[in-house]
Amino acid sequence: MTSDVSAPTDDQLERARELVAQHLEPTPTATLWVGERPVRAKLEGLQVTGSFKIRGALVAIDAAHRDDPRGAVITASAGNHGLGVAHASTLLGVRATVVVPANASAAKVHKLRTYDIELIQHGSSYDEAQAHAMELAATRGIRFVSPFNDPDVIAGQATVLDELLVQAPDLEHVVVPVGGGGLLSGSILTLESRGRGDVRLTGVQPEESAALYHVLRGLSMAEVVHRPTIADGLAGGGDDGAITNEIVAKSGVPLVLVPEAEIRRAVGDVVVRHGLVMEGSSAIAYAAIALDLCDDPTGRVGFLATGRNVATELLVALLAERA
Repeated sequence: MTSDVSAPTDDQLERARELVAQHLEPTPTATLWVGERPVRAKLEGLQVTGSFKIRGALVAIDAAHRDDPRGAVITASAGNHGLGVAHASTLLGVRATVVVPANASAAKVHKLRTYDIELIQHGSSYDEAQAHAMELAATRGIRFVSPFNDPDVIAGQATVLDELLVQAPDLEHVVVPVGGGGLLSGSILTLESRGRGDVRLTGVQPEESAALYHVLRGLSMAEVVHRPTIADGLAGGGDDGAITNEIVAKSGVPLVLVPEAEIRRAVGDVVVRHGLVMEGSSAIAYAAIALDLCDDPTGRVGFLATGRNVATELLVALLAERA
């Protein structure tokens, strides 16, 4: 998808801060010991939908409702963004349709079915689900809310790092999971708007499905090869021409890739060592720090623990792999 989407303005960032503060409680930040190192984790898995995605969805649904109080919205999602749209639309009284791949996480699909939305399962990948959602948006004449290529969504995701900087103002380095780049773009804009050039960011993607990593190195989305990963919330994300590509490219923030085996190990390690549940798309940041992939052996580091929505059967299997 090429697009004329722009980065959020300062006014949009401020509106997002106000809206999130009005509707969502700040998530806590905990200190986890990764090896011999204390690491600050922003626990977004404690959001009402189990993921940070509620933030961007809330801001985008609010904007859509203000533009057209009688309107509806449609989105495509690997699961967590869809849950955010479902919850936000219910909260604000907006009709919503969520399109997910037929092979989407069973845990996320089960949660989606608890909301009063139109749920459509289509295709075998996020890209196929998105194409179908955009066709329906054009046919119905309603707003398509991208999980990442949307200024209101980016502004909402920016509030994660906003809160973390208040809770842990001494951080020097924050590791951010990356799919389509909405969270990383929001984090970049937060540092710019807050004048926090002293804080470094590193983006992490699954080695098996790393669209943005390869696009920033010259490939088109169609040329990127995607293989299965338990970090399903980060898989297949990205659009040619998305504003997130531009924001990340201009920032110079490095992206690193995490092997699938290490993501699997990290999910189990977080449960056993810290008593926390993180889905693969969240534990990937923990894995990157544990593997010293982020080129920061001594600084005060934190990461955005983005969600907890992992199927029970998968979690049991990952724990069994540690035995």
